[in-house]
Amino acid sequence: MSVGLDPGRLEDLAAIEAADPGGMLRQVASSAAQIREAQRAVAEAGIASLADDGRPRAIVVTGMGGSGISGDVLTAICGIGCPVPVTTVRGYRLPGWVGAADLVIAVSCSGGTEETLAVAADAARRGCRLLFVGGTGSPLAELAERTRATFVPVRSVGQPRSTLWGLTIPLILAARTLGLADAPDAVLEATATRLEDVAHRCRPSSEPFLNPAKRIALDLAGDVPLVWGTSALASTAAYRFCCQLNENAKYPAVPGEVPEANHNQVMAFDGFFARGAASADPDDFFRDRADEAEHGLHLVVLRDTQEHPQARKRADASVEMARDRGVAVTELMAEGEHPLERIATLVALADYVTVYLAVALGVDPTPVPAIQELKARIAT
Repeated sequence: MSVGLDPGRLEDLAAIEAADPGGMLRQVASSAAQIREAQRAVAEAGIASLADDGRPRAIVVTGMGGSGISGDVLTAICGIGCPVPVTTVRGYRLPGWVGAADLVIAVSCSGGTEETLAVAADAARRGCRLLFVGGTGSPLAELAERTRATFVPVRSVGQPRSTLWGLTIPLILAARTLGLADAPDAVLEATATRLEDVAHRCRPSSEPFLNPAKRIALDLAGDVPLVWGTSALASTAAYRFCCQLNENAKYPAVPGEVPEANHNQVMAFDGFFARGAASADPDDFFRDRADEAEHGLHLVVLRDTQEHPQARKRADASVEMARDRGVAVTELMAEGEHPLERIATLVALADYVTVYLAVALGVDPTPVPAIQELKARIAT
């Protein structure tokens, strides 16, 4: 299949299947099942023992890529009212302040991520409380056995980035066990049901004019997305959106959070990639159309149902300013009341968008050859 934008690919089910030989769409559609399967895996792993020594001083999640985002989701679910800090380490080193009073959760879908293994081993040496989440029979599972860490096995649905809920639900249930997250079973099931609804609306057989993910993918094609979240929760989804654009569609994107983006990224509205509609008179027949960009910036705003009043005002004003300058705008709204429902619905829709954008561009969404090449280069 040739690389290049072809909107017609999204109208033909056979063309979609041909463009997605690794079954990334099927992997994305497994999200609801992952929640239910993870609940069973956690119950069998016996995480109740994590609470034997009371509440930890802090929770530190270590993971990379599609596994590391689970720590950000946990932070969003625990919220700003959480009585202990929840942080994510993406790298080889555990912060110096982490010690025996803290819970370290190592997450690796493959169970072989070198950065995660390094941090997990360091946490064990420091006597930290340990929870490991990852593939069975992996180096992480072996480390869990040697260090007597609680281990929750995860079955990959294909790629770490599409196994988000299988990796994240164990963390949320651990936080619930420790009294740090309000996530009853009813909320988990409600979230699974919402993910099934998103999967139905975004199914491959749905026509682009009805399928929200296909419409957004075609709107984004050729533009440079600035993806902003209007709350800490929505900003986590925005970061995930950009990572999925990178890996699935092999496409650049810039994440941001309101209000921080209003202090820097908003200036891009007046820069090189802006379409500049505010300065060009559309009624001027003699204007130089060669200088008008067909594609440019695209502001994607992920809206939370619970936004700070000032953040809401800033987001609304940002959208108006973007449109005044000819910058395309797309807004995605979270669904549900509970934080888990809200972030899950934003993530799910964005996941479908990125796969459909890959299909429309003629890019296979599953393989990540540049990542594999980089690993090979540093291994020699």
